[in-house]
Amino acid sequence: MNEIQPLIQWISSLVSQYLYVGVFAAAIIETVFPPIPTAAVFPLAGYIAAQSKLSLIEVIALGIVGGLGATIGSTIIYLICYKLGRVAMLRYLRFARISEQKLVKIESWFEKHGDKAVFFGRMVPVLREMVSIPAGLFRVPKFKFLAYTLCGSCVWSMALTLVGYYFGQITLGII
Repeated sequence: MNEIQPLIQWISSLVSQYLYVGVFAAAIIETVFPPIPTAAVFPLAGYIAAQSKLSLIEVIALGIVGGLGATIGSTIIYLICYKLGRVAMLRYLRFARISEQKLVKIESWFEKHGDKAVFFGRMVPVLREMVSIPAGLFRVPKFKFLAYTLCGSCVWSMALTLVGYYFGQITLGII
């Protein structure tokens, strides 16, 4: 965990300094590099938005920007898996500390729930970063993948951003 601490601090400063652009970039990064927790991005962005006295509409827009960034990051993983296949992905996943057993569990869940697993998987911690892998390996149609990923990512990022915003409002004594 100590290896990623500097990266989490860098992402936190990116979000703090460049709110919308920072959230967009951080969402791409946290989706492509699974060890970075989502909780380091969206709640922080919502908290900063509250401290900056942004309106609720601006906070929702911030969540959508995060969803767009996560969609781009997810699409990168999806396309890599779509092109390279399972054997090549197992080599890459080893570096991300994702075992074949974990991949098998995700593939099994994916087969059971079909391509809609992309939408719901985007809202489940840990699975949200991984669901692009079986989607690419099982060759979910690109339009369906993008639509489900965008919708699921926006719901997730808006929810976490709003949680951070709520707590930011509490610390300001507004709520």
